[in-house]
Amino acid sequence: MFPACWSPLKPCFGPRLLGLKRLSALFLSRFSSSMEAPRILFSPSGRSLFDEPLHLSVEGLPPGQEVTLEASLEDERQELFEARAFYRADAEGRLDVSRSPALEGEGGSFSGLEPMGLLWSLRKPMRRLVKRDVRRPFVLKVDVRGGGPAEAPGPLLAHAAHERAFLGEGTRRIPVREGALRGTLFLPPGDGPFPGIIDLYGTGGGLPEYRACLLANRGLAMFALAYYGFEDLPKQLKDLHLEYFEEGVNYMLKHPMVKGPGIGLLGHSKAGD
Repeated sequence: MFPACWSPLKPCFGPRLLGLKRLSALFLSRFSSSMEAPRILFSPSGRSLFDEPLHLSVEGLPPGQEVTLEASLEDERQELFEARAFYRADAEGRLDVSRSPALEGEGGSFSGLEPMGLLWSLRKPMRRLVKRDVRRPFVLKVDVRGGGPAEAPGPLLAHAAHERAFLGEGTRRIPVREGALRGTLFLPPGDGPFPGIIDLYGTGGGLPEYRACLLANRGLAMFALAYYGFEDLPKQLKDLHLEYFEEGVNYMLKHPMVKGPGIGLLGHSKAGD
């Protein structure tokens, strides 16, 4: 025979069981929170402009753990640019690259307090990172692995991706094929008119647009002007006809979205001529 208190009509253990359930729930809650999987946080989240500061932090790490942060970015030619740095989580298991200095160690791309270090140190030997299509953002990938500078990279703890865009919201990209001119006009959001600048590059030729695009996001009417090595323009850099650049200036001065009476010129290398 079972004791009378075991009868479902006399649940004498009810309060005691309820208390145990509450204690178990509290224990599981604290245990699960302490075992929270590490995660990477970006600010701004999801997407930012390429020339905009990007804040990166990691949460959910064991207190004081040393980790390796690996960043990678692939350009339009499938060239992979990479960077790596070593960090130590604080007493609460958090890592903020704007406050925590990178640890010194062989294989690290930098050390010390470098909030944007994982971006400016992205590299591939003998290659230059160039944006060829401003309409498509770069995708920055970040991995967090266990292990610090004195250890081999450990298991993957967290992974996240973030878009670094060139063409800002509302900025207009307008291909220009007028007369002899070959280029791209970028107009900022808004009604204008805007200060106008012609943007020229050097002996690489072609039509780089990334600088003009980024400056247009900041309120300037930017005309990225090609002058050789593009479409039907001369293939080689030999004789330059100044009338071509004068035509570019006149195009900008006549444009209703461009504020006169002067036009700025921005260039480097051969474009300095």
